[in-house]
Amino acid sequence: MGRRFAFPGKPRARRFWVVSNMGKYSETLMEHVLAPRNGGVMEHPDLTGHAGTPGRGPFLILFLKLDADRIVAAKYHTYGCGPTIAAGSMLTELITGRTLAECRGLTTADLIAALDGVPPEKLHSPALAIAALHDAIGKTTNGECGPGEDEKS
Repeated sequence: MGRRFAFPGKPRARRFWVVSNMGKYSETLMEHVLAPRNGGVMEHPDLTGHAGTPGRGPFLILFLKLDADRIVAAKYHTYGCGPTIAAGSMLTELITGRTLAECRGLTTADLIAALDGVPPEKLHSPALAIAALHDAIGKTTNGECGPGEDEKS
């Protein structure tokens, strides 16, 4: 078996998952699994995108803060496997600073490339993140968001 890593306060099962799956995932993907960026719920987002259904398997909710049509902050909340966490983390890094029109062109393949690959059995993870992005952007008119256009329900 591979090297063991110490995770203070983490259950033994997580340590085992990391050791047993490291050869399967790229270093970039593992970095985002072990140290995800921009996770959590954003207060008062300008746009929110959803993919999947909470309570019925993996889901990802993407929160966006805008300045005109540029994303200035992004956060995500997810329930899913490690690659789903990594996909949400990497997506927030990819889109921050970009315009909505630039983000509209992002694809699942772009996210997979940014993660340096995703195993075939985990391709649903980047697809979920991109679906949430497109859901959020789809709530705008012509790729531009005006005041109060978020679906705050």
